[in-house]
Amino acid sequence: MHKIDIPQYIIDRVTKARGKLHAFDQLVGPSTALLVVDLQNCFMLPPYPTEVPLAREIVPNVNKLAAATRAAGGAVVWIQMTHTEQDKKNWSVFYDNVSNAINKTDGLKRLGRGTHGQALYDTLDVHPADLKVEKNRFSAFIQGSSDLDKLLKERGIDTVIVTGTVTNTCCESTMRDAMMLNYKGVMVSDANAAATDEEHNATLCNMLRLFGDVMSTDEVIARLAPAGKAAAE
Repeated sequence: MHKIDIPQYIIDRVTKARGKLHAFDQLVGPSTALLVVDLQNCFMLPPYPTEVPLAREIVPNVNKLAAATRAAGGAVVWIQMTHTEQDKKNWSVFYDNVSNAINKTDGLKRLGRGTHGQALYDTLDVHPADLKVEKNRFSAFIQGSSDLDKLLKERGIDTVIVTGTVTNTCCESTMRDAMMLNYKGVMVSDANAAATDEEHNATLCNMLRLFGDVMSTDEVIARLAPAGKAAAE
């Protein structure tokens, strides 16, 4: 598990700006979606070159958050990076210039629909009523990546809890765009995973400062209001 280290000066700056550390005192269950980003075999298992070993360690927390979200009347969304030959053309800058040689030659095969790499990791607690969303860019919200925004708005969702891997790539991109689309966003410090503690913590600092909130699994669960409770209060 990552060693969480948000510098005191970030905490002080956020507290001074907001008057408190956390932006959200309560997460209204029926208006909340847990987004589980890219916990797929391609990013979870060896010998895939994109394996993030620490991603396996966050699975118990992700499953706890999924259970708590369902119990509170919220939605659980399993997001899967999925690439097609068309993406190689439409995202040519990534494939031809930014990506490494392995992705250029093998990335589409690893993340093609129905492949072992594209499948969700087998110890995730996926329920039949949960949503599954395929995306073709780092952010699930950017135009053309997926229908996530439409699906959430149809369900009256205005709050997203972001978990998954990689913290500083797909998770961060999704969290940033969620705020830009006016969603309340919480990134879960111990339910996201990156290659290193340094990369993980750098993203947490950015998210806390300007893009929403950062909480632990237990802090999120404590704030999730079951269906009907929030309205009564």
